[in-house]
Amino acid sequence: MPSDKKNLIIKNGVVFTPDFTFKKADVFISDGKFSAADKFNSDFEELRADGLYVLPGLIDIHTHGAKGNDFCSSGEKGLRKIAEYELSVGVTSFCPTSMTLPENILSGIFSNAADIKTDSKYSQIVGINMEGPFLSYEKKGAQNEKYLKNPDFEMFKRLFDSSKGLIKLVTVAPELDNSYDFIKKASDYSHISLGHTSCSYEEAAKAFRSGADHVTHLFNAMNPFLHRSPGVLGASFDDDSVFVELISDGVHVDPSAVRAVFKLFGDDRVVLISDSMEGAGMDDGQYELGGKKVTKTGSKAVLSDGTIAGSVSNLFECMKKAVSFGIPLEYAVKAATYNPAKSIGIENAVGSVSPGLKADAVLTDKNLNIVKVIHY
Repeated sequence: MPSDKKNLIIKNGVVFTPDFTFKKADVFISDGKFSAADKFNSDFEELRADGLYVLPGLIDIHTHGAKGNDFCSSGEKGLRKIAEYELSVGVTSFCPTSMTLPENILSGIFSNAADIKTDSKYSQIVGINMEGPFLSYEKKGAQNEKYLKNPDFEMFKRLFDSSKGLIKLVTVAPELDNSYDFIKKASDYSHISLGHTSCSYEEAAKAFRSGADHVTHLFNAMNPFLHRSPGVLGASFDDDSVFVELISDGVHVDPSAVRAVFKLFGDDRVVLISDSMEGAGMDDGQYELGGKKVTKTGSKAVLSDGTIAGSVSNLFECMKKAVSFGIPLEYAVKAATYNPAKSIGIENAVGSVSPGLKADAVLTDKNLNIVKVIHY
């Protein structure tokens, strides 16, 4: 944070504007929020941004951990370390993401996240992403099969209350018993995401009609898109209200598939995520995810059987990778800022350089190297 006064002019930067284009402009910040020029307080500090991009702070709605800490096992101290790391890589808001665990353990984890207090040294927790236990055994990925179960609204509601309403996303495999009734009820409280599923196109489409509006890490832990069996990808393409997550780390999804997703869904519905685990920001070695041992080697994290177990990247690096794969910079930035905010209903608070929104910003050079992170 550049000044305790919370009044700042970022001068002469190349700003990612609310209409999702880049424009050379000054950015005004008053009392920790973006401000219109004519509303600006005269007692300010000036920050020169000549030749720099001024981006909104990034928002990662799907991350399990980083820096040797896991959301589900590291407690308050570990969650603070995750939040500190996220801010250092330009992620100013995030949703810590759970794994498949027993209800009593999840309840304690969610309550802890709801009660934690952070300041400008930490990325802001804007929600919880509940990934599991309502997932398919066949597509469990790195999730613990011992605790998988059919969708249970009463369980979800108890956990929602434990989180003090912080659960913003919950993943469901729609082929499971009770799924459609669950989606209809739970969608009044949270955004429902389809994932870890072997469902058909018809089952996915019915889930979207029932109230689901999100897809958990497209391609990963689901059936492939086939010309006579288009599955979740086909159903989400056909429903304009659905957002799709994409892990653009160069490991989970091939660059050609990343380009195809942006072509299919445009720049409005793709949400870049990291899906990072505790090995992110760490050296190669042994780590854990949801109680399972994970080996990190280079850019890849796997279980003992070779199953990919989250990523060891971060959202800023995934955004840069998307650009290197040929995605237009404007599309990639939007998919890492405004789209994730909109997908969980917080776009009126964060996600763009718009007057009245929280003044989270990342200044980078033209090669997308971070120069400064602004966060109040």
